[in-house]
Amino acid sequence: MTLEQTLSDEERLAQLDADQLRQLVGLVEYDASGDPFPVSGWDALVWIAGNATQTAHFFQSAFGMELVAYSGPETGNRDHLAYVLRSGAARFVITGAYDPASPLADHHRRHGDGIVDIALAVPDVDRCIAHARSQGATVLEEPHDASDEHGTVRVAAIAAYGDTRHTLVDRSRYTGPYLPGYIARSSTRVRREGTPKRLFQAVDHVVGNVELGAMDRWVDFYNRVMGFTNMAEFVGEDIATEYSALMSKVVANGNHRVKFPLNEPAIGKKKSQIDEYLEFYGGPGAQHVALATNDILATVDALRAEGIEFLSTPDSYYEDPQLRARIGSVRVPIEELQRRGILVDRDEDGYLLQIFTKPIGDRPTVFFELIERHGSLGFGIGNFKALFEAIEREQASRGNF
Repeated sequence: MTLEQTLSDEERLAQLDADQLRQLVGLVEYDASGDPFPVSGWDALVWIAGNATQTAHFFQSAFGMELVAYSGPETGNRDHLAYVLRSGAARFVITGAYDPASPLADHHRRHGDGIVDIALAVPDVDRCIAHARSQGATVLEEPHDASDEHGTVRVAAIAAYGDTRHTLVDRSRYTGPYLPGYIARSSTRVRREGTPKRLFQAVDHVVGNVELGAMDRWVDFYNRVMGFTNMAEFVGEDIATEYSALMSKVVANGNHRVKFPLNEPAIGKKKSQIDEYLEFYGGPGAQHVALATNDILATVDALRAEGIEFLSTPDSYYEDPQLRARIGSVRVPIEELQRRGILVDRDEDGYLLQIFTKPIGDRPTVFFELIERHGSLGFGIGNFKALFEAIEREQASRGNF
């Protein structure tokens, strides 16, 4: 299967070709014929929010996303409101309880705002579910069709870590704006003059935090149940500071379109960022989403103008002669990166630029990463120490360190 054949309709509509995706998210060629659980890519990240209406507005006004579909009481949905947002090939679905008795309200009381469903596009839902079941996965929804005047979607769902789930979606026979039960909807919001058309083009990876001792179990789950392969492993001094530590392994589907770093806490002198997340989220869950952009400088400038706050990086990071020698030449002067607090890392395949927001909600849980890849298939291992020290400073300011 070529990279061109793996492109989803959303990626084509976003005018992203295989070469662009290769640079944006580190796509690689692979043979899907022997894959027991073939995954084409991301379908949607489904969020539960305390106020879906305001959260959807936030993602539109601050992150530049476009409202494309809606479900709620006006469409016959008496349980919850749902807003479907797009930016390039990335799709967020923001849901919130309409009925106080909705299960979404219970989920939000436990976890706060966060991602409940990492939905994946697959070419054969039944094949994936049959394999998952044979490997002991918990099937939450059996394969079934949902239809309306736009066609038919085939869906099913399996359980992942904590209360997170993976809905599997085959849209090959569907042309609607999202799913049956949703109507097309747009916003009256007017983009500020001079801002980019899109602040990000795709989802690069989603990081999951699990409890101590559970990381290898979930790595095995993705290997065995979903046919993912191990892409990277970070342990020991690579991923520790003087005070806190964690362990991380990365699994990816065959073409690396979907990548899941999985973190667990490690023993340290003080509470790690993973410990803080698990405490305030109320268990395992999705910690952060990496958004792929082809112009991180313009994106950071636009987000800052909308009030998004980023972790700070000390000037000493950019003045380190070892860093400058290691990263070599990048597309912008190091001073431009320093002015914005953007981190840079290089590996044998190329380099990447990245920056991390502060938590976006009331609880110190979910945040975003912006990433611009130039050949690198990695995750910025050279920046881990600087990043974790920045997170520790924020934890200390919250009294959670």
